[in-house]
Amino acid sequence: MTDVSYEVVDNVARMTLRAPERRNALTPQMAAEIVAAIDRADADESVGAILITGGASFCAGADRGLLADTEADPAGDRSYRTISGIYNSFLRLGTTKSPTVAAVRGAAVGAGLNLAMATDLRIVSRDARLLSGFARIGLHPGGGHFGLLARSAGREAAAAIGLFGCQISGSRACELGMAWQAVDDADVEQVALDLARQAAADPALSREMVASFRRQCELPGASWDAGVQIERSPQMWSFRRRADLM
Repeated sequence: MTDVSYEVVDNVARMTLRAPERRNALTPQMAAEIVAAIDRADADESVGAILITGGASFCAGADRGLLADTEADPAGDRSYRTISGIYNSFLRLGTTKSPTVAAVRGAAVGAGLNLAMATDLRIVSRDARLLSGFARIGLHPGGGHFGLLARSAGREAAAAIGLFGCQISGSRACELGMAWQAVDDADVEQVALDLARQAAADPALSREMVASFRRQCELPGASWDAGVQIERSPQMWSFRRRADLM
């Protein structure tokens, strides 16, 4: 792996996005490496929790080169598979066998916000920047974006962030229920790791518990898979429209 590092410490699988030159913007390769790391964690019965972090900047969304390629033919097979690969990184994180924690510093934007919201719990820096960002670049969200926001923050906050483009800090995210704790930037990963270790102390139990937790805390109104499909068609339209306008 080149874009995602993986290590297991104290029964916690730690995945670190490591493409700082693009602020961890998601590419097909990074998405595939995230999925591979989760598959590896699931296959290891000693793993009782997963921590995902991006270092100084969590994830700036989908890589701009990927977006440009998709705009050329948004309904084409290659574009469909590429975008599906990005979606699979969130979906796979949301269906892993172990509880998941995101340690969010810097920015979590667009697809990067989806990635953070796909986890079971989030620890954020007080000055982290969380924003949808799709409308700012003329695109409809994808990946079940609205449902992911509403699941943690409720309809009002999902509207403010997803529809109206409001940017929030880590502290505000915590107030809204999008994160469990907002701490100093230097403490984010340690606090997240300490929580992950608590869940990971009994891997067999943590895996049973998180399966029950997710079944009982489904997305409001529609399943996540359904949300992805609801958003796919208008997102493809927005790719084509943006290409025509440029």
